[in-house]
Amino acid sequence: MSELDAYREAVARRREAIMERVDAALARSGRKAGSVKVMAVSKTVDVPQVVAAIDAGYRFFGENRPQELVRKLEGLSVLAGEDGCVAGADARELRFDMIGNLQTNKINAVLGRAACIHSISSLHLAEAVSSRAARRVEAGELAGPQPVLIEVNVSGEASKSGFAPDDLRNAFSQLAQLPGIRITGLMTMAPRGDARCAHETFAGLRDLRDELAASYPSVDLAELSCGMSEDFEAAIEEGSTLIRLGRVAFDPSFALA
Repeated sequence: MSELDAYREAVARRREAIMERVDAALARSGRKAGSVKVMAVSKTVDVPQVVAAIDAGYRFFGENRPQELVRKLEGLSVLAGEDGCVAGADARELRFDMIGNLQTNKINAVLGRAACIHSISSLHLAEAVSSRAARRVEAGELAGPQPVLIEVNVSGEASKSGFAPDDLRNAFSQLAQLPGIRITGLMTMAPRGDARCAHETFAGLRDLRDELAASYPSVDLAELSCGMSEDFEAAIEEGSTLIRLGRVAFDPSFALA
């Protein structure tokens, strides 16, 4: 068996174990099976490893740098060939999101490639994405406004980007009116290594979402993007609809606690 074949089998076994944990967390919280999306964060791996993940059953991927997003999509396009298939999947089934910090000079590289941008961390960035997306829509280059998630620094950590909850409350009416974006929910990250704080952070995002949804019923805030390799079960228990799994999905040596 080649090294790549062994890796492919290990990723498939790990996905089965992850999905068992996901289903158990949903059951504990009284949620319906299948009510959370599982993103494989492919930022640290290459195209062959993404193909292995596709073979294992993943269809949803996340990248944190625009240049890597472009490279992965181009690599998969080459592999798809004329029949439009990548490994065991139709390339049209695959979704890639932009999850990392986005600089304004990289916006054009992401528009039309990322299904959703998770990291709208300021009003300035939202306005920049909106204006460029609106121009692309007007030119017929985009089918509609760019779906985005608003990044919220619920925990207040200085090392994390995103709106403070009160700042988001104050800015939300402006955000909701920007023509080139379509807000689909909120995103956050919890402090590492503290299970209690993780639960509090994810619950805080859910409560903020519920508050904003009540105040702005015309805005669809269904998506809660939170939970990563170390804390995805806590996130599911607190209402996450989208978990972002990097090392636990792609590194077979990463401990699945």
